[in-house]
Amino acid sequence: MKNRLFIKIFACCAFASGPILHAQDAVNNAKKISNLLEKKRSYNISKGNGYCIQIYYGNELAAKKKSAAFNALFPEAPATLVYNDPEWKVQVGTYKTKLEADRINLIYQKEFSATIVVPLGK
Repeated sequence: MKNRLFIKIFACCAFASGPILHAQDAVNNAKKISNLLEKKRSYNISKGNGYCIQIYYGNELAAKKKSAAFNALFPEAPATLVYNDPEWKVQVGTYKTKLEADRINLIYQKEFSATIVVPLGK
């Protein structure tokens, strides 16, 4: 009698633990994915990879006007003037991923139609 009761309890526990084991696998997989993403972020930062948003490319006078207009509209993200002979660039921000820069770029495109996401240092 005790053996049957033990077998029934063991069987119930064995079948009940199936979903728990699957849930644990899902948690472990999620942790592994998070670790891989963190390693990728660290690698990108160590290699100097990143992106910025370029809102203008052209002559000096127009670049200064675009920079001033941008700074008036978005004071929390100051624009930077970059000179690469013979042209001027107006660039904004430093973003770790292209996706992050693309999301912010959608906001800036409402006011400045010719914005593009470029790798840092370009």
